[in-house]
Amino acid sequence: MDWFQTVVLALIQGLTEFLPISSSAHLILPSQLLGWEDQGLAFDVGVHVGTLAAVVYYFRQDIWSMIKAFFASFKGENSADGRIAWFVIFATVPALIFGFLINDWIDAYGRSILVIAGTTLIFGALLWYADSTRKYTGNASSGATAFPCFQSATAIRTISAALGYTSFSIWVT
Repeated sequence: MDWFQTVVLALIQGLTEFLPISSSAHLILPSQLLGWEDQGLAFDVGVHVGTLAAVVYYFRQDIWSMIKAFFASFKGENSADGRIAWFVIFATVPALIFGFLINDWIDAYGRSILVIAGTTLIFGALLWYADSTRKYTGNASSGATAFPCFQSATAIRTISAALGYTSFSIWVT
């Protein structure tokens, strides 16, 4: 992979990460559509780590507050930051398990244009359904227990986490 491809893919990652589209899919598509050599999973992970570092830096004070509140919860202190920290942990475990269970399938088929197209259509339909059947309750905590299971689907790299989270959030509130 040459420098031009590296810069293009890094820009694509940075521009698409926070949109309700799959940045992972957008890293896969250029190589398949432009005839470039597939940059591979290691490169994809590298640019995602860069995005993660930027997000952690931006939210460093909030993250530090949640970490402190998480440990304070063991002493019986109850706070919003502590509950959020527990929800993050609770939401991550099913995604890790699901990702582990379907890892071989992801490796075999996850970089396919057909999988990208199919998951985009499915989650687009879910977003439409969530929006068209929504009955606003104002109670986001009503989905707190189901959210981790829904989040697990985003272990398939071509599913946009933002689109999935948006669809689910609209549906449960």
